[in-house]
Amino acid sequence: MPKSLFVIPCYNEADRIDLAAFDAFAVANPEIHFLLVNDGSTDATSEILHQFAQRRPQQFAAVDLPQNQGKAEAVRIGILQAIEQGAEFIGFLDADLATPLQECCRLQDALIKNPHIQMAIGVRLPLAGHAIQRKPFRRFIGRGFAKVASTLLGMSITDTQCGAKLIRNSRLARFLFATPFLSRWIFDVEVFARLQIASDPAAARQAIYELPLEAWREIPGSKIKARHFLLAIGDLALIYREYFLSSRWKHRFQQQGAGERSVTDDVFPIATPTALQRPGHSRSDDQAAA
Repeated sequence: MPKSLFVIPCYNEADRIDLAAFDAFAVANPEIHFLLVNDGSTDATSEILHQFAQRRPQQFAAVDLPQNQGKAEAVRIGILQAIEQGAEFIGFLDADLATPLQECCRLQDALIKNPHIQMAIGVRLPLAGHAIQRKPFRRFIGRGFAKVASTLLGMSITDTQCGAKLIRNSRLARFLFATPFLSRWIFDVEVFARLQIASDPAAARQAIYELPLEAWREIPGSKIKARHFLLAIGDLALIYREYFLSSRWKHRFQQQGAGERSVTDDVFPIATPTALQRPGHSRSDDQAAA
């Protein structure tokens, strides 16, 4: 039984994914497992992932989505499957390893040492002694976006979009990922919004542990383009309207029998994940965020 299971969303990563790094890390950390989710890639990603997983079936599994659905849905479906594997902690990490694999151990340790915390998230802060390699423009945009998102959420999150997060495997985690996200680009913000629905701003903030990463670097070939920042702003407005101006989600939460309980109460049901399929299905040209 793995201690932690990380979902790795992959879209056209055949020439980028560093499987040697995954292999070396797995040997040194047998308690951490990985679920490699091929998001309808149009290159050789599927074959590469399955061949690799077959060599290390104890720690790796590979699954395919029938067509490209975007990072948000690839992560969500992977998380729902990871929940069923019984790991104590479940999370996700970007396939390009902008966040080094060693940070998986630090995220895991944060949850082990803080039993009251429900979610540990990586934060890219340029602190002394930390190797955070991020272009000034992207750092500026990221900070601005985090401030706007924090204002809408009603709780301060330093870095909403870092692709390294780990959550306790509980009925809360199942609630957070039970239904598809509205946004393909900023589903992380939506996770925080759902956490608020399950609680209140103060309790939701106390459930999150922000872990300053020791290392992070921008990887060439990112699928995020300038236009995606404009899409993200539109998605923020959509998330605010859906979760905070509408009573739909609060009503859904109450219907599930949770009432006004704290996020630490184990009261959430699970939804059945979308069927995962093997290679050979039709694929769209739609790209996933990375």
